[in-house]
Amino acid sequence: RDFCLSRGLGDVYKRQFWNTSNGTCINAVDTQSQVCSLLWSTQYKELVSSHGFSKNQLCIWKYPAIAKVTELTAHSSRVLHMAASPDGSVVVSAAADETLCFWKIWESRDSGSRKKSLTDSGFRTGFNRRIHNIR
Repeated sequence: RDFCLSRGLGDVYKRQFWNTSNGTCINAVDTQSQVCSLLWSTQYKELVSSHGFSKNQLCIWKYPAIAKVTELTAHSSRVLHMAASPDGSVVVSAAADETLCFWKIWESRDSGSRKKSLTDSGFRTGFNRRIHNIR
């Protein structure tokens, strides 16, 4: 995917999404919080961003429109890292508050049903399990 995210000049929360193949700006959005990491879905045209101050949330975005689908909240401080399960259906987020949250965001390709984003069917957070004081 020929895609890049940058911070907008003069506005700390404005993010610009770029097509790196042709150098054009796809979209610019106000995320209203710091972006810490990005994770692409391997099966859907969506991505997840993790955030810090001031909301400490994850956001799911449709690509290429870069339209926000939903926000996922559970952490009390900056969401520093994310990783996806091998089947791509679950995202785990790790925050500075020393918690992990597991989010079932997408259907697995192995589920036997038609390939559909869970966010399309009104699914938002799935299961969310907080594990405190991971060291």
